[in-house]
Amino acid sequence: MKRMAVCCLVFVAVAMSAILYYSANKIIVVADVAQDEVVQENAGSVEDTVVEDKNHIRIDRKSQNTNYFCIPLPEGVKAEEVTIENHYMDKELWVSITPKELAGYEEFYASNGVYGNCDNVLEGHIDVEKDRICLRFALTDVFEYHSIFEDSALYVDFMTPKEVFDRIIVIDPAYGQQDTGVTANNIKAKDITLEIARALKAKLDNTDIKVYYTRMDDSNPTAAKRVELAAATKADMLIRIEVSGDQNTKLYGTETVYNSRFFIPGFGSVELADLLEREVVTAVSGKAGGLLEAGEADAVISNATVPAAAVKVGYLTNGQEFILLQREDYIQRIAEGIYQTILKAYGD
Repeated sequence: MKRMAVCCLVFVAVAMSAILYYSANKIIVVADVAQDEVVQENAGSVEDTVVEDKNHIRIDRKSQNTNYFCIPLPEGVKAEEVTIENHYMDKELWVSITPKELAGYEEFYASNGVYGNCDNVLEGHIDVEKDRICLRFALTDVFEYHSIFEDSALYVDFMTPKEVFDRIIVIDPAYGQQDTGVTANNIKAKDITLEIARALKAKLDNTDIKVYYTRMDDSNPTAAKRVELAAATKADMLIRIEVSGDQNTKLYGTETVYNSRFFIPGFGSVELADLLEREVVTAVSGKAGGLLEAGEADAVISNATVPAAAVKVGYLTNGQEFILLQREDYIQRIAEGIYQTILKAYGD
């Protein structure tokens, strides 16, 4: 009993010390959100979703006496009212403020610009929306960050993904928007690839692997942007999810496409494609259609500069696979096959 009492007293003392320290220094870490967790009301291309830049935020590039990118905030803004969104596909950092009153922010940023280490920031502008103030900063590259809220200012420290994460992959659900992929009886390939990606995300969220998704909504990034994400993050691998279709409705099975033009010794695109084929076919108890070299139509895989492969999870034009690809348990099995591929590629 005495030992328990002593432990409790020590715990309370340490906790109180931490609270007093942070209170005295007024340091609070701000909540952040990755792009794949942001729900867009009207998903679309970059051109469709960018708000017209009417209100530039002044950037003071001369006062770089700190390693932090410093964003002043009006007096009275609380840490719980501030959220950072990492829109890595667009190379943008969004700082959202949800105060009780939305008025006065344009005037504040007309006279109070951002300052500090602005090397990674191209420009910024402010948008007043129906329920929030959004400060949007265009960045030079894809970054991760640490943030601190202190004395009515937000301090952001930018880091490259490899400085933060040891293991990085890119998952690319194919198609999006008007590019529906194969369509059969109003069932669209773009929706199937997205459902697989979401099922896969639920599994990967429980690992220490950092995953960048090219889309998690009905957007359609260009092939160049999808390839660029893998290069910018220095990903260990890129896995694209596709659905097959053919006039020959008897065709069925799983196929994988690899980049034959990009070769690295050890574990490269061919090895990734072979592992992906075996694991997905095993997971769904299906037929292996074999490995295919990427052609002109396979722009993402052909131009990737990291080990890259696309798994074609089945033929939507085949009667049996048409039914299977709409079943939740089958989607989960495909996701499990991709998940096992990633773990085995890392030797887990």
